[in-house]
Amino acid sequence: MLVISRFRVEAADAASFRIDVERAAAVLAERPGHLAGHVGRNVDDPELWVLSTQWENVGSYRRALSAYDVKLGAVPLLSRAIDEPSAYEVVESGTELNVEQTRSLG
Repeated sequence: MLVISRFRVEAADAASFRIDVERAAAVLAERPGHLAGHVGRNVDDPELWVLSTQWENVGSYRRALSAYDVKLGAVPLLSRAIDEPSAYEVVESGTELNVEQTRSLG
């Protein structure tokens, strides 16, 4: 599972944002199920940043978000992300894609 969080950061705030996003990436990297993570900045629009992480599964990511250290060290930054869907399934040859369907409550 991939999580892509994009941020719009004014040039004047770039240095402090970099510290914050690197700290958030480090905190997330400590959680079970975290496979990889990267911080990036757009080459054409330097005010556009990304924090991408890869997880074993959606449950690992959701459990990570509920951990106390992540609530303190990453969630405040993640709440500043551009408001758009951020969770993606990895598409691999020969696998079935997730199908959106209503879940039964009973």
